[in-house]
Amino acid sequence: MSSPSYQTEPGGLGTRPSVSAGTLWAGGFATGVVAALAYAVGVVIVRVLFDIPVLAPERDGALGDATTWQLTLVAFGAALLATALMHLLLVTTPRPFAFFAWIMVLATALVTVLPFAQNAPTSSKIATAIINLVVGAAITSLISGVAARAVRPARPNAPYGDPPDVGPGPQTRGYGYPPAAGYPDSHPGDPYGPR
Repeated sequence: MSSPSYQTEPGGLGTRPSVSAGTLWAGGFATGVVAALAYAVGVVIVRVLFDIPVLAPERDGALGDATTWQLTLVAFGAALLATALMHLLLVTTPRPFAFFAWIMVLATALVTVLPFAQNAPTSSKIATAIINLVVGAAITSLISGVAARAVRPARPNAPYGDPPDVGPGPQTRGYGYPPAAGYPDSHPGDPYGPR
């Protein structure tokens, strides 16, 4: 998905695209729900299909213990934090999508490797790492997509500032300004003819 351009016309004033905060944060909240559910589904799949007691002792059943549900809330919070990061980057930095992608890739790599530092069976470490990787990738892709829809491209800068609201028609010329008094509406050799 192509990200909105942050470039302006040569000689422009550096106008940035506007960000629809409502669209961005609604998408961020929905991403949080997806992340929490993805974490819970990942735990159930690993514990039921592969019989690996990931994130909790086996006696706690398919859904794990309270720690499992705390981690689903952490996944929800991570999505909201990623939304806040994206919002900040959109309004402050050039190439915000590239910075967001790098930050999220490195953060996802970190949470994917962290389980291997725990004192747990290797199978549990691998399963937890895979769940973390999937959730991190989901948050990254969904927030990037939502942000692309929340950005409104900047209008190119007119050389003499914003034109007045004058509709098109024979009374206008140039950027919507009416013709100066005493001047014809077209000039000899004007390739566009009468305006």
